[in-house]
Amino acid sequence: MATAVIGLASLSTAFAAEPHHDTGVKYRPDVTFTLRTDIADGKLVFVGETGAIKGQVNPQLAVAEGAIVQINLVNGDGATHDISVPDFGATSNQLNTKGASTAIVFKADKKGDFKYICTLPGHVQAGMIGKIVVGGGGIAKPEAKGAEVSRSPTEVGQPIGKRGPQSVTVNLETTEVLGQLADGTTYKYWTFNSKVPGPFIRVRLGDTVTVNMANAKDSHMIHSVDFHAVTGPGGGAAVTQAGPGTSKSFTFKAINPGLFVYHCATPMVAQHISNGMYGMILVEPEGGLPTVDREFYVMQGELYTNQPHGTLGENEFSLEKLLKEQPEHMMFNGTMDALTKTHKMEAKVGETVRIFFGVGGPNATSSFHVIGEVFDRVYSQADLTSAPLKNVQTISVPPGGASMVEFKVEVPGRYILVDHALSRLEKGLAGFLYVTGPANPAVFHTTQKADPNSGH
Repeated sequence: MATAVIGLASLSTAFAAEPHHDTGVKYRPDVTFTLRTDIADGKLVFVGETGAIKGQVNPQLAVAEGAIVQINLVNGDGATHDISVPDFGATSNQLNTKGASTAIVFKADKKGDFKYICTLPGHVQAGMIGKIVVGGGGIAKPEAKGAEVSRSPTEVGQPIGKRGPQSVTVNLETTEVLGQLADGTTYKYWTFNSKVPGPFIRVRLGDTVTVNMANAKDSHMIHSVDFHAVTGPGGGAAVTQAGPGTSKSFTFKAINPGLFVYHCATPMVAQHISNGMYGMILVEPEGGLPTVDREFYVMQGELYTNQPHGTLGENEFSLEKLLKEQPEHMMFNGTMDALTKTHKMEAKVGETVRIFFGVGGPNATSSFHVIGEVFDRVYSQADLTSAPLKNVQTISVPPGGASMVEFKVEVPGRYILVDHALSRLEKGLAGFLYVTGPANPAVFHTTQKADPNSGH
């Protein structure tokens, strides 16, 4: 068999590219620091901008050995600056104007004390020098203070199968919960049943569905629910505007098969949705869906906060950023760690995976992609009655929209769920699918050894 060489490309770092099926690649750093250039006590300095180093001059940066480290630099004084960690061969481009920013990324693969500096002539002598300490486990993370609000992606209910139409009751409670957004960071979520997204609801075409919605007594807001699967005023929202401590209900017939979003529709609607009030309902077609080995429930959302991404403590809602459509945080299933640390998506080589994917929003369209996989079947816009698209790399799902994808996993490893608007990785938008089982060299193989520090 002839072998064709298609082409070669150089990589700026070993973890910045997207090699197909690579299980050792790092798509996000283990630790991120943000520094601002400034003038303090007559000296040029670096000042910590976020997290535990906020406000500190030339802060000491502590990281674990082997960590992938990102240092962001913001020009705060308008002079020309850069940032360099010479011992790790990392130097940024120069910043010439106030407000400009850059970043360096490197692997801290040796223990010891090292310096970070500005390389401009005279700037070290003027005060722009700090220390990085590698080893000893890095900075201790703050204790969690909020409730766990993320929804497990495995909570998909039972397939309907071939049963006939029947009456189904859905009970929802709207709650306002101080939840853990990330390590050391909390946010006051508004939820259905105290999780984000709300419960995954499964019914059948022709079912008669009664929705009971209760607003918790300790709520401060009126809440409601609008089901996109409902044919009727406001999708149910017109009759479910419930004050704290009250309940509302309605009944509808499921006359359209598909995967549909539901959300709160109380003014201001975008705020209620952003705060976590969204979920999905699956109306299975007659005869049910084809059998698969694994099903997962994943929804994408956005949070708009006064505080920048990475700020510790309680983050508060920002109306200004919401109206400008500038989210500070983006996530799958409610929190930064939902699908990377808190819950584990798992499958075995040879199994078929189905993902029910939706976008709560309220504003950003998702370009949903699984790094290292191709969707064998895509039910575009959650159309479950037309023939699916085949062999699709990335799908576009609008706010308030959904899609269903299926693929067979052929090779073991860690596969990363992303929005391929990849800047959103830096705002928290990532998930992992772990595939275990025997290697499949006919599909993928390499002569390189796995990186022992890759985390796998």
